[in-house]
Amino acid sequence: MAEDGRIVCDLCPRLCALRDGQRGMCFVRMREGDHLVLDTYGRSSGFCIDPIEKKPLNHFLPGTPVLSFGTAGCNLACKFCQNHEMSKSRDTDLLAQEASPETIARAARNAGCRSVAYTYNDPVIFLEYAVDIAEACRARGVKNVGVTAAYVTEEARAEFFGAMDAVNIDLKGFTDRFYRRLTGAELGPVLDNIAYAVNEAGCWVELTVLLIPGENDAVGEIEEMSRWIVETCGQDVPVHFTAFRPDHRMMDRDATPVETLLRARAVAKEAGIRHVYIGNVNHDEAQSSYCAGCGARVIERDWHLISDWKLDGQGRCLDCGTQMPGVFDGPPGTWGRKRQPVHLIGA
Repeated sequence: MAEDGRIVCDLCPRLCALRDGQRGMCFVRMREGDHLVLDTYGRSSGFCIDPIEKKPLNHFLPGTPVLSFGTAGCNLACKFCQNHEMSKSRDTDLLAQEASPETIARAARNAGCRSVAYTYNDPVIFLEYAVDIAEACRARGVKNVGVTAAYVTEEARAEFFGAMDAVNIDLKGFTDRFYRRLTGAELGPVLDNIAYAVNEAGCWVELTVLLIPGENDAVGEIEEMSRWIVETCGQDVPVHFTAFRPDHRMMDRDATPVETLLRARAVAKEAGIRHVYIGNVNHDEAQSSYCAGCGARVIERDWHLISDWKLDGQGRCLDCGTQMPGVFDGPPGTWGRKRQPVHLIGA
């Protein structure tokens, strides 16, 4: 508690100091008396079954369906947010679906989903709900996927990453200026948490970088970022460079050209990153996976559809036996490109 009587929320680096009845910057965590509460616990903005590749995760149970959901609010203020109707919402009335952790785990299992994804808005801000769902899922053999900007404190990150079997972390850019000006956050904690997730947390990690023309797509910045990834995370952490589309408060910008994505991919591969993809565009060569041992195309993709597969059940190349890094369990799934809304019955 602060000296003036305010309670400090230590979930994320913002460290919001709250008086009774006040909400944090994320909107969903608030002070009630002498306690901090998550007032969106048990409520969602909706559920949908997606391909796991949409998260994006290319090395985690490829081809399988994942039950995706989000809540409301966010602890970042990205001017380019593509889910701003939910993440920037100040209206909890949009949380139309109520579901207990057990209901979500049971629904995922019954639908044949191998995992549940905490996405659309950042699951860090609904940590308690996410952790309880993850526990219920694991009890039913369902894995957990976090899609996050990793803006979380050292005190909270072990609980969050420990609940996840895989995470895709949005590395928004690689300069403090970009983070401060376009996300309202800081770069340092994000880099610390990426390093922690890869080297200590025990979950599978992939990184996504949304390239915005004129903001974070300079070759020098991508070179510096790629070197940091190799030095800190190793060569086997997959990186996804995805295309920006005008949205939210950046409607005056052009979409990212495919050439920019391909250039970033080439720079990252030159720096030593072995598995680099592009996204939000269709490009089968740059969305497919290649063996680091012999160079063979071992997973061919057309958007989120797996069109060819040359790995054994444990993810080893059929040509040379090199292990593909990631989580592989038997043959690939066949979910493809489908996106299926789901209404959960029974809280």
